[in-house]
Amino acid sequence: MKLSIVTVVRNDPRVVEALASVRAQHCGAEVECIVVDGASTDGTLAALEASGLRVDRLISEPDGGLYDAMNKGIALATGEVVGTLNADDRYASDTVLASVAAAFEDPGILAAYGDLAYLTPAGRVLRRWGSRPFQAGDFARGWMPPHPTFFVRREVYGRWGGFDTGFRIAADFELMLRFLEVHRVPSRHVPEVWIHMRSGGVSNRSPGNIWRANRECLRALRKHGLPAPWTFIPRKILSKLPQFLG
Repeated sequence: MKLSIVTVVRNDPRVVEALASVRAQHCGAEVECIVVDGASTDGTLAALEASGLRVDRLISEPDGGLYDAMNKGIALATGEVVGTLNADDRYASDTVLASVAAAFEDPGILAAYGDLAYLTPAGRVLRRWGSRPFQAGDFARGWMPPHPTFFVRREVYGRWGGFDTGFRIAADFELMLRFLEVHRVPSRHVPEVWIHMRSGGVSNRSPGNIWRANRECLRALRKHGLPAPWTFIPRKILSKLPQFLG
């Protein structure tokens, strides 16, 4: 089995830490590392070159935003299974990709995801996003898997498309909704923390972005003709509270 890991970056030298966590993996599968740089103007590319880390495919050019760049990386992928790793995130252990490969040993599984821990700048766990197996109707109830842990067989992208760039903040929600809820892609949840994510991502770095992201999630539900009740946003926000307790 071959795994393709797509990392999108622009002006963030921390990408070296992300890629180091990829290359540190003890995994029986072949791992392809793809970096899509949005024409960085700082020392990001120099830091990457100086790191000596092997990158199998690297492109650096202007793009139409995060999800456009992710689509570029997915188009370059040659692995049977594709995952994305944000430039400021890292794998939680050196066996994550071994767990991913094990999940896909079942040929009937087309998508797999794990759990995620948000870290403070000092590296302390702020909250843990523990997921669970998908159930029909989950997305309308405000549930979604943690996208940074989401791995998909490449054929799924070929059949049902990549990120809809009309969604500026919540294209990850729309994509997973489309795969799991609309097309019922067979999936598996692995109850392990796969990703250490720094707090302050695009969708939650400000109250305004949180509001816009949830509005886009509602639009994604309507796009696919799914229920979009008025309770959706409150339930989605409240669903995060237990993450701070465990």
